[in-house]
Amino acid sequence: MSKIQVQSKNIEQIYQRIREVLSNARSSAWQTINTYMVASYWEIGRIIIEEEQKGKARAGYGEYILANLAKKLTKDFGKGFDESNLRYIRKFYMVFPIRDAVRHELSWTHYRLLLKVEKPDARSFYETECVNSRWSTRELERQISSLLFERLALSRDKKGVMELANKGHEIQKPEDLVKDPYILEFAGIRQDERFQEKELEQALIDKLQHFLLELGKGFSFVARQHRITLDGDHFYIDLVFYNRLTRSFILIDLKVGKLTHQDIGQMQMYLNYYRMTQMIEGENEPIGIVLCAEKNEAVVKYTLPEGKKRIFTSRYKLYLPTEKELATELIKERQAIEMERKLQGK
Repeated sequence: MSKIQVQSKNIEQIYQRIREVLSNARSSAWQTINTYMVASYWEIGRIIIEEEQKGKARAGYGEYILANLAKKLTKDFGKGFDESNLRYIRKFYMVFPIRDAVRHELSWTHYRLLLKVEKPDARSFYETECVNSRWSTRELERQISSLLFERLALSRDKKGVMELANKGHEIQKPEDLVKDPYILEFAGIRQDERFQEKELEQALIDKLQHFLLELGKGFSFVARQHRITLDGDHFYIDLVFYNRLTRSFILIDLKVGKLTHQDIGQMQMYLNYYRMTQMIEGENEPIGIVLCAEKNEAVVKYTLPEGKKRIFTSRYKLYLPTEKELATELIKERQAIEMERKLQGK
């Protein structure tokens, strides 16, 4: 290596060290500014509410305060204090009245999104998950739009829903991993478009970061089209992940059409293979998820054994449904689950 090359290498190393120092400083500065901004907005909200309460007998007094404050604050401090944002600031104090409970990890943009969530238990869940999973504001917005809380709460009883709201998404058993439906709008395939399973698989791989977010906590990608050979016959598992929280492999099979009992039987074979050949000491048995365009509840009921489940079937949607549309589906699904529980005497 020449002297010039050595010098260039040394300069690059020095640059990277300085770059790290500056990046850390900027990150710390942003975090400090964010913390003070959220705290100041909370305090502003408290002042506005207290003033409104003094004049609560006067009609329109609150709007009068906001309109005048918006003009004065915008003149002195610039953008960010129009009437719309002041309404959010006022609501921020009303929804989060305990100052010490406000999370310093979250930005004002995070809290503006959280304020749009009307249900307190859902809002609490998203706030907790934002911190635990370090969601960006864009990720938070998508999870709210796709009704993540409602999808996770679907098969839980009242106690389970409250735990979800208070603690966030905890993975304690295989079914905690599963959502129904999965929202795959990021794949870029239209719902009415004719496509093959390999095309959906490729789209998910191309958007792997988005798919991991939709899958949830603890997932890491292992393989696609993992070939297993049994007595000279080749079989291919569409997608293989590992989940560090359940300490188990997660096998995913994609189905374009309606679920069949052969799909479930094939997944059972894959699980048996992984259990006998891939598991090591300390790991739990693998989990299988069959993602299909349409479920057949009778096939699921009579094919899968009762008790300890390792295979789960879920639908997928290739577009982001409206909140009303997805809520309607979830209500129907919950009614079906509750009816099944009554029939089983639970």
